[in-house]
Amino acid sequence: VQLQAFGGGLVQAGGSLRLSCAASGRTFRLYSKGWFRQAPGKEREFVAGINWSGSRSTYADFVKGRFTISRDSAENTVYLQMNSLKPEDTAVYYCAFTSHTTWPPDEYDYWGQGTLVTVSS
Repeated sequence: VQLQAFGGGLVQAGGSLRLSCAASGRTFRLYSKGWFRQAPGKEREFVAGINWSGSRSTYADFVKGRFTISRDSAENTVYLQMNSLKPEDTAVYYCAFTSHTTWPPDEYDYWGQGTLVTVSS
C-alpha cells in the first residue's frame, strides 16, 4: 500500500495550488481521507478531512473558506484545492487515509510521504 502526494511547489501569496494524493495497492472506497501539514519547527496539524462517501467534510479554522478537500469517484484519490495562500501556509503537506468510522476521525492508518508547499510574500 502506498500513498503518493504531489502538486506542491512555490507560489506567491494570494496564489493557488492543487494537491493530489493517489493510493495504490488496494481499494480505499470505504476510507475517510485527510490532509495534514507540518511547518518547520512545528508539530503536524490537521488541515481538512472528507468522509468515505464524500458527504461530510471538515476543516481547520485557519483554512476555512480558502481550502477545499475533495475525492474522485474511484475514491482512491483525494485532492486539496488551496486558494488565497498565505506565507503561513508554508509546510510539508501529508495525505492520510483511515478506516476509523468516527467523525471526524481521530486516527489515520496510512500516510503519504508529503509534498512541500512554499508561499512567498
